[in-house]
Amino acid sequence: MRAALWLVPIPHCSKLCAQAGRQAHPTGWRRWMSGAVRPGRWTEHPYLLVSIAYLTWGLNIVVGRFVVGLVPPVTLSYLRWGGAFLVLLPFAWPYLKRDWPAIRSRLPLMTVLAITGTSAYNTMAYWGLQYTHAINGLLIQSTAPLVIAAWTFILFGDRLARAQTFGIAVSLFGVLVVLSQGSIETLRRIDFNRGDIWLLIALIVFAFYSALMKKRPAMHPLSFLTFTMGWGALWLTPLYGWELWSGARAEWSWHAIAALIYVIVFPSIVAMLCYNRSIDLIGPNRVAMLYPLIVLFGSAFAILGLGEQPQLFHAAGFALILAGTFIAMRAKAGRSEIAPSGPL
Repeated sequence: MRAALWLVPIPHCSKLCAQAGRQAHPTGWRRWMSGAVRPGRWTEHPYLLVSIAYLTWGLNIVVGRFVVGLVPPVTLSYLRWGGAFLVLLPFAWPYLKRDWPAIRSRLPLMTVLAITGTSAYNTMAYWGLQYTHAINGLLIQSTAPLVIAAWTFILFGDRLARAQTFGIAVSLFGVLVVLSQGSIETLRRIDFNRGDIWLLIALIVFAFYSALMKKRPAMHPLSFLTFTMGWGALWLTPLYGWELWSGARAEWSWHAIAALIYVIVFPSIVAMLCYNRSIDLIGPNRVAMLYPLIVLFGSAFAILGLGEQPQLFHAAGFALILAGTFIAMRAKAGRSEIAPSGPL
């Protein structure tokens, strides 16, 4: 059952594991290094994996806006990551025991990854969605490729190739076409408020996590994700207690429960496994180039789920987003864009 959940090999070279003196799991990186894992397996296709992640996150923005007034933001984030941790723990336990020396030896780095990738990012995003509209959230999310590229340059000196920059620009133009409904006047009428500021800060925090993932310790994906979920939720405990003390309470209905189950299973477990694995395979900058797909998926959910009518500007914007994504994907990587994990 564990293998059925995630048969992804440890993504880094055997040298790191040999230095740590650990025995690898027979279904882990040894199979991958020896070629036993076929290249055609879906877990070896980074663009498929990141598309799955962005699909679930596109709907997550809509869900986060939907539960405003039903579940307070810290409560939603705390239950999301705490619940995902409890779901994964039985499957990850053998790997956590094996990888504990690596986790303990790099605890400061793991703490930063846990806070930036889970608790801080989502809490601020859910907080922001209380005060703004989903369209604003999608617009801010669309700037992620530029923010992640900035962080990878600041931290590691990575640069984008010219074709990648051009592809991002084309995708961003497509995003503007969708969000403006083909009218510049619509963009002028968008009002930014404190919710948008929280969403922007959340994006900057998660972009930092995405760039820093290049330096994560070598370990099984379930060990990494389960630890960061549980550790991130633990850091949220004081803030969750403050929210309860301030009188904020969740109003549980079937809709709220369904939303909670969704954010635990899909944006947390499924999306994070896919997202982290895609970074292992192609690096944070290339993963970020597909971020405009979140706008595409979010708009599609609005059309299908909220009854909005598809318009010509949807088709034009989607075509530009897909064209820009294709250009960026086909471009050669910039200098040092994909680097193996190592000491920070």
